[in-house]
Amino acid sequence: MKPYQTALITGLLISGLSACQNHIDRTPQPDEVTQLKQTALSSSLGYEIVESLTVEVGPRLPGSPKDIIAVNWAMDKLTSLGFDRVYKEPVQVPIWERGEAKAKIISPTEQLIVITALGGSVATPVEGIQAQIARFDNLEALQQATPDEVRGKIAFIDQKTERHITGEGYGKSVAGRSKGAVAAAQKGAVAIVIRSIGTDHDRMAHTGMMRYQDGIPKIPAAAMSNPDADLIDAILKRDPNAVLELHMSPKDLGFNTSYNVIAEVTGSSKPSEIVLIGAHLDSWDEGTGAIDDGAGVAIVTAAAKHIQDLKVKPARTIRVVLYAAEEMGLIGGKAYSDTHKTELTQHYIAAESDFGAGRIYQIDTKVNDSVFTEVQTALSLMTANGVALGNNQASGGPDVSMLPALGVPVASLRQDGHDYFDYHHTPNDTLDKIDPTALAQNVAAYAQFAYIMANSNIVLTPISIDSK
Repeated sequence: MKPYQTALITGLLISGLSACQNHIDRTPQPDEVTQLKQTALSSSLGYEIVESLTVEVGPRLPGSPKDIIAVNWAMDKLTSLGFDRVYKEPVQVPIWERGEAKAKIISPTEQLIVITALGGSVATPVEGIQAQIARFDNLEALQQATPDEVRGKIAFIDQKTERHITGEGYGKSVAGRSKGAVAAAQKGAVAIVIRSIGTDHDRMAHTGMMRYQDGIPKIPAAAMSNPDADLIDAILKRDPNAVLELHMSPKDLGFNTSYNVIAEVTGSSKPSEIVLIGAHLDSWDEGTGAIDDGAGVAIVTAAAKHIQDLKVKPARTIRVVLYAAEEMGLIGGKAYSDTHKTELTQHYIAAESDFGAGRIYQIDTKVNDSVFTEVQTALSLMTANGVALGNNQASGGPDVSMLPALGVPVASLRQDGHDYFDYHHTPNDTLDKIDPTALAQNVAAYAQFAYIMANSNIVLTPISIDSK
């Protein structure tokens, strides 16, 4: 090769590399981010996805036949949308069948009570349970009670859930659901019922997962509708010795294999670095799983699809993770962290959509304090979509909540949840609760977040100990 040819080729290579780096490894321009937002806002893709999931699959309890139908639906849907890579990873999940749940006050007067079994509960004896009610304002009051106040009775935790845009009332009352059975059994109770953890006044009960503890007797656990909790309060004021009858037939059937379903938009210059956006694919079995978490599945999938369709791919890989068995205790999230533990240092940032389809009003992060201001500056392009810049105290969402402790930065795109707990874990969790316009705003926000982060030059990982 002649010297001038060598010089020409070398020059072209240097010029091409420089042009590539200037194009890929740079902060996205405002017009690019704005166009991505406009594309998402004008698209019905997110709604089409959640409509498909709720109609074609419906409720999808982990370990059930519908769970595998949902996995197959997700694999087909993600493949049809043209992602660069679609695959699944096995997760062992418990098989629990709800059975029937019936209750009534039999003394001093007969009154039917609407209940539902809490997830993981054992059954009552076939003949049922009849016992007096021991009422407590909250879990702490039950824990402080003497055994004589509880022994041989049905414990009743009567804590109301406060309504907040952030959903913080749920955090104040959920311990009664998750830990109540253990606390009641330790005091000698024969069963436990809780006021539903919900902000509605509908006569339907809210289910949700509860826990047993080794060495503590397993007692049946149920939730009753809020109007029925009010009814029992009124009855107890008239007769403190009121008797409740329970009949419940849930079953524990061992374990089954489910899957985390994953799709990727492969990064153009940093493909081994990952921006993760996730949601959980499973749902409780009484509604159709529209807001919890069909909406999240639709939001992150549609957001990634809009990025997939760009003429130039982002620098980093965008990974969509549809987690298995979140409702049974973040099982898919924990499995993902374990399966990918050797590549967690390559996870640039993660976020999960699991709070319905209310508009996103704020974005919080959990990054090194030293770069928080830089990250906010980068994300400021989202403010035109109604998303305010928040704080640096994010958890990222349930299935990614364990990642910050492993060094992975996270973000929380805060949704308006003022009515989320009206429908959460009830038969009322159906498609009509989703506003397509608000859903599209979510898709736009996640698309902008993922795109900005996938092209960011800010050094985020790992989170320092001081930032945890």
